[in-house]
Amino acid sequence: MRKTIFAAAAAVLAANAASAADFPRGSYSQRPVASPIYNWSGAYAGLNLGYQWGETTNNPTRPAGIAGGGQIGYNWQNGAFVFGGETDIQISGADDTFAPWKFANPWFGTLRGRAGYAYNNFLFYGTLGLAYGGVKGTLAGLDESKTHGGWTAGVGVEVGLNPAWSARVEYLYVDLSDRSYSITGVKNGVESNLLRFGINYHF
Repeated sequence: MRKTIFAAAAAVLAANAASAADFPRGSYSQRPVASPIYNWSGAYAGLNLGYQWGETTNNPTRPAGIAGGGQIGYNWQNGAFVFGGETDIQISGADDTFAPWKFANPWFGTLRGRAGYAYNNFLFYGTLGLAYGGVKGTLAGLDESKTHGGWTAGVGVEVGLNPAWSARVEYLYVDLSDRSYSITGVKNGVESNLLRFGINYHF
């Protein structure tokens, strides 16, 4: 009786081993890999559009308007952590008139570092860097334009739509530092908030 049981068990084990041998390696399920599914590494370029609002320092004007432009950048990815650099240039309709003065910020750009955390095809990031741009003041038909330097910081979230395209929403604070203006007799600059949406193509 025992011999019969052992013979039957041996036959079942042999059959199972033969069946397992028929399956190719890797066909069984595995635990998900810890690294993100979406690959953020590499160069990209894109366009953006948003709204800018803020104030002129040492002046009652508060320039606001639509702003849009383009950006290029590069990402390095290490597991779920993404680091990179980005530069952009913007054309802006932000301006305001108060009493005799009008101030506008017709263009600006930034050069920033980015650092973030990727969760599958979502990238949550912070950004910090340099800003520069034009400020134009007007008094009684007399225009005075200067180029200002400054700094910028912000946060954003970007989502990978497919391996080639991603979309983002981003907030930036842009501080174009004060310079002396003859039309006001004091130093003026522009401090702005920028909320923008963008799309990028990844090379």
